[in-house]
Amino acid sequence: MNAKAISEGEEEASGMRNETLRESGHSGEVKRGQVILVAYLIAALDLTFLFMQFGIIPYLAKSLGLDSVGFGYLQTTFGVLQLVGGYIFGRFADQFGARAALILSGASGSVFFLLMSLSTSIPLLFLSRLPGVFMHGIPGAQKVITDMTTPSQRADALGKLGLCFGIGMIVGSALGGVLSTKFGIFVPAYVGLVGSLINTLIAVVWIPSQTKPKLNQHVTEHSTSQSGSLFSIREILRLMKFPGVMEVFIVKVLAGLPTGLFMIMFSIISMDFFGLEAVESGYLMSYFGVLQMALMRTMWHYCIIAVPLVFAFSMLATITDSILTKAVPSSDTGAMLGICASVHPLTRTVGPTIGGVLYKQFGVSSFGYLQLVVNIGLFVYLLKSKISLREMKSQ
Repeated sequence: MNAKAISEGEEEASGMRNETLRESGHSGEVKRGQVILVAYLIAALDLTFLFMQFGIIPYLAKSLGLDSVGFGYLQTTFGVLQLVGGYIFGRFADQFGARAALILSGASGSVFFLLMSLSTSIPLLFLSRLPGVFMHGIPGAQKVITDMTTPSQRADALGKLGLCFGIGMIVGSALGGVLSTKFGIFVPAYVGLVGSLINTLIAVVWIPSQTKPKLNQHVTEHSTSQSGSLFSIREILRLMKFPGVMEVFIVKVLAGLPTGLFMIMFSIISMDFFGLEAVESGYLMSYFGVLQMALMRTMWHYCIIAVPLVFAFSMLATITDSILTKAVPSSDTGAMLGICASVHPLTRTVGPTIGGVLYKQFGVSSFGYLQLVVNIGLFVYLLKSKISLREMKSQ
């Protein structure tokens, strides 16, 4: 009788433990979902402020007496800083956590917009670019998402960042043009300063200090990294040696190069080719954001090709980022995302020179023809290559 009662008691206790574990798992899932939503919010705000300054910086530079060559140097300076900072930021996120990385990005953004609001001369304008070395809100948000999702969930979760990108581009571009036209060229910088401080506060309050699951934290402690420094060429080469990483990364760089070139030249083309003011340029940018041109002669041609181009650009970024983060150990996802984030700064570094030559020598449509040739080449290469594009995760 007592044995039966004890047995029933153990079964009841076991059932209660299982129920508690299920509730705990459900609670953890809800919390992870909330943190990921906060990461989306941080990304959307970060991109909004970034596109605000993208839209007004050519007009600010022009008002200070900077010519097209000087503006190219300004863009190149920002590109080089972000190129160098992308990998360092990723390594920082791996070593100190995604929250610390997002706080660093937000604080850098605050200093960036503060200096920009004080840029009453060309040297100050160049100085305002320096904090851009650690302005990497998107890689920070991607780090949170990769830490808190399984490999099978990752592509979907990262894909939703494309919505944040669209929101930031639409709102930021339009808002930058309206604010600068109605209230002054420096008002978007003031808004960016306040917004970046708010973004930093959101990261402090809502992002947990450790976003990796406990199992992955244990893996991180036994990281395959061969260097403890924040920047190491050896570490970059080590990551590129994982199966499929180098090939997919090259595809990512080449496929995004023509679009990136046009992004660099967009503001110049808006002023020179279409004769648009800041607010009109902001409206145009907010509609199609990143796009290319082939046989384009008017803004209506812009609008026609915008939808497939933006769709392809967003799909490329999501797919390649998902593949590359699955191809490396979980302890190196931050570094890999940092390398991915360096692709656009690389384009901004070489873009002003290459884009300027294409625009002056061959016209606006040359950007579209370049994209067409690159896409055809990559299509043939991917058909014939043996790159495994299936889900892969390095152990």
